[in-house]
Amino acid sequence: MFHSVTRRLAVAGGAGLLAVALATSAPAQAQPANQQRQQDFTSAAKEFGVPLDVLLGVSYLESRWDYNAGTPSTAAGYGPMHLTDLRTAGVVTSEFDQSGEDPRGDDARPALHPKPTQQQTVDQAAALLHTDAATLRTDPKQNIRGGAALLAEYQRKLGVRSEDAKDWYGAVAAYSGSEDVTAAQTFADEVYATIAGGETRTTDDGQAVTLAATPGVTPDRAQAERLGLKANAPPATECPKSVACESVPAPYQELPGGDYGNHDIANRPQSQKIDTIVIHDTEGYWDDALTLAQDPTYLAWHYTVRSQDGLIAQHVPTKDVGWHAGNWYVNAKSIGVEHEGFAAQGTWYTEAMYRSSAKLVGYLAKRYGVPLDRAHIIGHDNVPGTTPATIPGMHWDPGPYWDWSHYFDLLGAPIKATGRAGSSMVTIAPKFAANQPVFTGCDKIGSGTPCAARGSEAVVLHTAPDTASPLLSDAGLHGTGASTMDVSDVGSRVATGQQYAVAGRQGGWTAIWYLGQKGWLPSNTVVPASGLVATPKPGKPTIPVYGRAFPEASAYPAGITPQALAPMPYTFAAGQTYSVGGVVPSEYYSATTFDVSDHVVVRGKTKYVEVQFGHRVEYVNLDDVVLKPAF
Repeated sequence: MFHSVTRRLAVAGGAGLLAVALATSAPAQAQPANQQRQQDFTSAAKEFGVPLDVLLGVSYLESRWDYNAGTPSTAAGYGPMHLTDLRTAGVVTSEFDQSGEDPRGDDARPALHPKPTQQQTVDQAAALLHTDAATLRTDPKQNIRGGAALLAEYQRKLGVRSEDAKDWYGAVAAYSGSEDVTAAQTFADEVYATIAGGETRTTDDGQAVTLAATPGVTPDRAQAERLGLKANAPPATECPKSVACESVPAPYQELPGGDYGNHDIANRPQSQKIDTIVIHDTEGYWDDALTLAQDPTYLAWHYTVRSQDGLIAQHVPTKDVGWHAGNWYVNAKSIGVEHEGFAAQGTWYTEAMYRSSAKLVGYLAKRYGVPLDRAHIIGHDNVPGTTPATIPGMHWDPGPYWDWSHYFDLLGAPIKATGRAGSSMVTIAPKFAANQPVFTGCDKIGSGTPCAARGSEAVVLHTAPDTASPLLSDAGLHGTGASTMDVSDVGSRVATGQQYAVAGRQGGWTAIWYLGQKGWLPSNTVVPASGLVATPKPGKPTIPVYGRAFPEASAYPAGITPQALAPMPYTFAAGQTYSVGGVVPSEYYSATTFDVSDHVVVRGKTKYVEVQFGHRVEYVNLDDVVLKPAF
């Protein structure tokens, strides 16, 4: 191009020469700032001979094209291409190592005392680009180049020469990092589904990226079989067919001294209705989580979802009771789903994980009739303590960086307005990317060090309609002291999708009832909702709230010790209202011995109402409240 322009200039004369010269020397039009990432993908695809839609599709399934402030994912992946660096990213531990909480959550049995306890793709990419790992972690453009170089290397090893996206299935499957062919194919299938349907979005750092739809693309799935991965036989699992799922059974085993682990045999839903699914993160990596789930002296949950590719492992049949929520009433009526990663130390979850988890949870919810709402699809951070003494030890995963809005979009139940303007109930619905509370302690709980700025599902409450006003107090966590901005402190925080009764409005602020107080939040973080609210019956100045819905003492048969109901240290006073999640039966699953024949479900006549009382749900006696529609 340069030589042809020079020749034209040489033969031009007078004004024509000047005009051509001026036109040639004029600077090229500047690239719009929000188009830089799109251009980076285009340039990297061309440089390494990777089809652009393949590069965009892989990146979308890893990071949704986000930069995430240069922080690692929950699987130690960095940047838009999720280049993994375990050496730099993480601490290996487990979710239950950070407190003295008993994950089983049953006073009738001695508390558990859990023992403390992938590829470096960034190095591979650095070697291909002749650069260093730090550059690939921190520079989005170079990160994209690194991912493109890896895809091209995987394609070279397969010996396939083609510019057609359909011929890159094997390279995409290899990029998943999966060790078995089914998981690799599931990852690749999701990438190609994304290519077929197309995507467009603005990233967390304001970049506009588009993957044009290519309907009808039919990849060569047989390429994945040439990667030398394990070919596992279809396992006996309870998973939808659209995910990769393996069986990693947890042992139900008798231990010395009459103890046993690490879950309970039951017969749900015949014995008890499953009405809740609890979302956790492992606070550790995949291999460690699976090792712990197979330890008879530890504890077990139902499923674990892997971050890098969305592979699911089932540990406990859904008919049985896992020890995961720290509240025996919740355990007995729930399914626990763990997600590889960290609530703070690694602060974003891959799209592969979100999609796989949503498919699993959607399948389970349909199978057991669990409503797709935030009163029934809850985080571990929403599970109440069983007694006042256990509140400080309750968990706060999956943390304020789990994108509940996106997750419910994937579940097919988007979080949106369901009530009229001015309704007496609201749903928490901030814009995830733009909502960036400045939490502290992501490096170490209680350090006071500000976390990196990033999108969050959490909205912080204040005592007045002013960001400078104090946070609310949580008597269970802090006594009479105020809550803090520590990333683990849920004492003055609400979560996306939760519903609360309105306590007032002023200017651009809305107040909600929260732990017996008025909590103020910006009105642009909520949408109108409809549903039921609970308020104390006339003549009752206050009513007790409980962390579990156990039967009255007279319901227990001989030989089974009645479980005490300990009121929480909160006040539900006349004039206050709280959103209702449902009316639930009083039940206690007595399962304190290894002998299943001794297990009994105790059912009482008392009924309870699940209310969204604070960040966590609580229960109130149905006889103490009036239920009425929000208006």
